[in-house]
Amino acid sequence: MEGDGKLEALLNVEKQMRQTGDVAGTRKAATDILELCFEARGWKTLNEQIVLLSKRRGQLKQVVQAMVQQAMQYIDQTPDVDTKIELIKTLNNVSAGKIYVEIERARLVKKLAKIKEEQGLIAEAADLMQEVAVETFGAMAKTEKIAFILEQVRLCLDRKDYVRAQILSRKINPRVFEADPSKEKKKPKEGENVVEEPAADIPSLLELKQIYYQLMIRYYSHSNDYLEICRCYKSIYEIPSVKEDSAQWIPVLRKICWYLVLSPHDPMQSSLHNSTLEDKNLSEIPHFRLLLKQLITMEVIQWIALWNTFKDEFENEKNMPGGTLGDEAADDLKLRVIEHNILVISKYYSRITLKRLADLLCLSIQDAEKHLSEMVVTKALVAKIDRPMGIVCFQPAKDSNDILNSWASNLEKLLDLVEKSCHQIHKETMVHKAALKA
Repeated sequence: MEGDGKLEALLNVEKQMRQTGDVAGTRKAATDILELCFEARGWKTLNEQIVLLSKRRGQLKQVVQAMVQQAMQYIDQTPDVDTKIELIKTLNNVSAGKIYVEIERARLVKKLAKIKEEQGLIAEAADLMQEVAVETFGAMAKTEKIAFILEQVRLCLDRKDYVRAQILSRKINPRVFEADPSKEKKKPKEGENVVEEPAADIPSLLELKQIYYQLMIRYYSHSNDYLEICRCYKSIYEIPSVKEDSAQWIPVLRKICWYLVLSPHDPMQSSLHNSTLEDKNLSEIPHFRLLLKQLITMEVIQWIALWNTFKDEFENEKNMPGGTLGDEAADDLKLRVIEHNILVISKYYSRITLKRLADLLCLSIQDAEKHLSEMVVTKALVAKIDRPMGIVCFQPAKDSNDILNSWASNLEKLLDLVEKSCHQIHKETMVHKAALKA
């Protein structure tokens, strides 16, 4: 009963201070009320008082903010999960729609989502997190915003919602990770929002970069987009803390090599392939340098010999950080070798029989024709198949204008040669005439 008397007295003090517009006094009375409830371990009363004080007529913003911040310190000291959830929900309801406690609300939602995830309710946790659009919060620190969005992406990936995961990941511009954290923060100008310090458990920008690319690897692995996975590993490889530790960069560089080999041939893949070959660290894993060299050399590769050489390394990847390369990786590797061989053959032959092509590729005629057709459809090369004759022509069909232009060019060259020859004959004749006159 003594506690009830103190509570009533404090409520009267809060009312007087609020009516006189005393911010400091009202804040002190409100926080004292919460402190009294907490010390008495009256969690139900605490929730009731938070709601009551926040709804009082003409309640000051600073008081509501102070109350929410004060009550957030009690969350980890609750006796059980149900009490914790009840307190978080009360604070959520109080802070909903109030811009001056938006950061506190985001942190509360994150705590509640973590509890739901621990209970196995991943879908519910993901829905809770998606309700908060932290990218619009001007006063929230950049690292805390990124960490919150990454948590949203992770929960979407956990519930296999890949479309929403991609939408959320696009809220983060990868260039934000290239900012130099050592540069001093600019002092805010007058009228600008003051950016709050991030929470203590928020990782640094470079740690967030690694988390971001690891999540993107999970996303791209779903669709077996090997080139994008390779680019993600390349970005992780460039992080200074990774590059300085061989125990970290060797597994990452191995993954870069494998995903480069698994990627379909295109200009970006070719550029990455060449830049990786120039990396000095590749000398530490010579097996992989040999693999990359083989795929860039214009020679036909024997699949069985290649597989026997690299089979153990391929199967060992599941024991390395980052795990297996994917269920279809072995089949895709064979497909890339076939595509490489077809490109090599197209460089050396202008015409070749289907039987000879199939022999060079170590495939049946039907399979060789199928793979060649797929490459023509994807515009990886230009080819025409004469099926009755069984001949493949790798020369592109010339346009009539191109033929006429080449003829005109040839005639021009011929006339130039005739003119030069006439000039030389005329010159020799003049020299001989001068010699005879002398």
